[in-house]
Amino acid sequence: MLEPERFFELSGIEGELFRDMNLVWDALKTLEKFLRKYAKPEIRGIIKGGVFIEGNVFIDEGTVIEPFVYIKGPAYIGKNCEIRQGAYIRGNVFIGDNCVVGHTTEIKNSILLSGAKAPHFNYVGDSILGHNVNLGAGTKISNLKIGLSGTVKIKVNGEVYDTGLRKLGAIIGDDSETGCNSVLNPGTIIGKRVLIYPNASVRGFIPEKSIVKFKPNLDIIDIIDRT
Repeated sequence: MLEPERFFELSGIEGELFRDMNLVWDALKTLEKFLRKYAKPEIRGIIKGGVFIEGNVFIDEGTVIEPFVYIKGPAYIGKNCEIRQGAYIRGNVFIGDNCVVGHTTEIKNSILLSGAKAPHFNYVGDSILGHNVNLGAGTKISNLKIGLSGTVKIKVNGEVYDTGLRKLGAIIGDDSETGCNSVLNPGTIIGKRVLIYPNASVRGFIPEKSIVKFKPNLDIIDIIDRT
């Protein structure tokens, strides 16, 4: 039910991130160790002016880092990625091939599998984005419950799982998308090919091939002509 293979098609270096794991979020617990092996300080891509890189950061060929990006290691960035102006990569981050990290997007302690995109005004903390996931403009992934201490717990089909993590954002399966200004609350688990509509506030377990809609009621009132 919650094995990595239920959410992602895995092979190569990305498969190693999840090797021998029964619970998908456990990859976040071992991410730092993984990056110690692969995030060697080496730049093969194109670095434009005004970029600040701190610590162990690996950037593969074909990747372009635009001006005024701040990358704090350890971080691994794969091939042919776009790291756009004003992005902040804040340590313990794995980014696969053909990914986009956009303007004023912040990523921290997270995994973006190949083809994932966080292109406009996004926050991604303590989360995993599957292949070809696209976050709509302004989507925020909350990773810490308000006013509560302890670890994040997740209820799936009546069973409660203690993740063992004090901070956990969202797990988003392959080919899922979020609409603009949506919020994914701590411990949100989303299957493959899910659509989250704009402005939705989502929590809990969302099974694959689902649509999550937000339907506010709008009052449309005629303007009274006082002339």
